Amino acid sequence: MSAPQAPFSVEQALLGPVRWRASHAVVALGVLSLPLWLGSHALLANEIAIVALFAVSLDLVLGYSGIVTLGHAAFFGFGAYSAALFAKHLHPDPLLGLAVGGLSALLLGAVCALSILRGSDLTRLMVTLATSFILLEGANKWDELTGGADGLQGVIMGPLLGRFEFDLYGQVAAAYSLTVLTGVVLVLRRVVHAPLGLTWQALRDNPLRAQAVGVSVHRELARVYTLAAGIAGLAGALMAQTTGFASLDVFALERSADAVLMLVMGGTGWLYGGVLGAVAFKLLHDLISNLTPQYWTFWMGLILVTLMLVGRERLWQWISRRGRGA
Repeated sequence: MSAPQAPFSVEQALLGPVRWRASHAVVALGVLSLPLWLGSHALLANEIAIVALFAVSLDLVLGYSGIVTLGHAAFFGFGAYSAALFAKHLHPDPLLGLAVGGLSALLLGAVCALSILRGSDLTRLMVTLATSFILLEGANKWDELTGGADGLQGVIMGPLLGRFEFDLYGQVAAAYSLTVLTGVVLVLRRVVHAPLGLTWQALRDNPLRAQAVGVSVHRELARVYTLAAGIAGLAGALMAQTTGFASLDVFALERSADAVLMLVMGGTGWLYGGVLGAVAFKLLHDLISNLTPQYWTFWMGLILVTLMLVGRERLWQWISRRGRGA
């Protein structure tokens, strides 16, 4: 007689696919050790880590909950200016500034979430875009605080953990940004495979059906939008801290559009798509701009069109399946 089977647990079924494997630890350690062997390319790795974190935050609202937005840079810029002002006028500790940047963007996201609860995708698109423009003009007008068109300069950060000074080669900055990116992705990986993440995906697929089974659509949309805003603020804070500068372009439409392109390249609806898309986009940008500085946008557009028409599905289909099942 066979032994009785353990009772079925819904919680185990939901959390089962997200169990940690040895390969995950190897990948995380490999990412964190990148600054040790990148050498002169550490600054590029730092930039990739920051834009990857920003793309991951956008994937939460666009890929997991279906909120169409072109104004996500509002939270990136707000986090950048908050961290820069905190370092310049209050305390230069990087971790404290990172927390201030993330929390400031989180609070802004909670307020702005009220504007995306009603209306169609086009309405949300315009409202989020308008929010970014409002913050851009506000930063430009209050030049005595933000530096206006000249940007907020003279941001000097203290040593990381009281020991590691930010160097000109960017190795400490790259290690710092890659550590934050890895930690955020690992935490979000648990969230999106939990019932909360599955609820967001249900809203994306069919909000009416989700509401019919008892899901509070407005509450969940506000929750995911606020969380994504906080993560975008972390990315903005990292940018201001590692460059020592915050300018008006952190609110620009191009920054939000670039993040959308990264998700198009990497795939939406799985966290690793934002990371892979950011790596591909920034490497292509760096390579093409070095070869043809004047016409890099033309070649980038041509590559993206070709990728979308020919190779995107074939290139990422296998990786997407592995990512969703990880």
